[in-house]
Amino acid sequence: MYSVYFLWGYGTIGTMITKKKPEEIERLRKGGRILARILRETKEYAAVGMSTADLDAYAHALTLKYGAEPVLLGYHPVFADFPYPASMCVSVNDTVQHGVPRGDEYLAEGDLINLDMSIGYEGMIVDSGITFGLGVITEKEEEFLKVTREALKEGIKAAKPGNRIGDISHAIETHIRRYGFGIVEDLAGHGVGYKVHEEPMIPNFGKAGTGPAIQVGHVYAIEPITTMGAPDVLYDDEGDGYSIFTQDGSRSAHFEHTVAITEKGAEIMTQE
Repeated sequence: MYSVYFLWGYGTIGTMITKKKPEEIERLRKGGRILARILRETKEYAAVGMSTADLDAYAHALTLKYGAEPVLLGYHPVFADFPYPASMCVSVNDTVQHGVPRGDEYLAEGDLINLDMSIGYEGMIVDSGITFGLGVITEKEEEFLKVTREALKEGIKAAKPGNRIGDISHAIETHIRRYGFGIVEDLAGHGVGYKVHEEPMIPNFGKAGTGPAIQVGHVYAIEPITTMGAPDVLYDDEGDGYSIFTQDGSRSAHFEHTVAITEKGAEIMTQE
């Protein structure tokens, strides 16, 4: 089976890694601030008893309010029989990624909730994601989220000219392995900017010094995806056609930033 990061719509062999112009990076910077605000405000809106569809509707309304485009809505990756039916992926607990918001999926105290969204702004696309606990979660879950968030920071630090994509992957893997959490190998980061998904693929595991060279003007979505248990996943082929679950039922986490590569290193686009 092809891995999902290929089938979701990128990873086409032979595709060039695009370089964005300074004026395009400025538009990405503006769009990134909007996306960061949408994610923050949606997180603040989340409450026990609310449905995942409620979160999606709220994020959709914010996107339009801030003059952006919800580019996931209607996005049709090659593996799917139908376009993605929501503006945001909302993945709860053992749903690893691509969770389709539903009116009958209700949030509960202690849930781990992942919000993952791409928006278009002035012709450019940014991608970001956060995971948070709703109400009180365990100390181990707090550590799990902290480690995954830190792994993103480590990956971003490695994203600088002179390094290679494998340096990003290795930095992420090294940090997560240190704490014994699982790394989902079927999913990866990717290029972004002109499209939702572009080259290069950026796995969350790998060997330093390998892969394509990191160059000024590249724009990446770096996104560690982890589990509290085994890394194996199941695909909801007979359900909503998109959701991916941990095979052992363990909880998962995902943090993501869009970054632009400058002479000094990676600049985070998706922050306020």
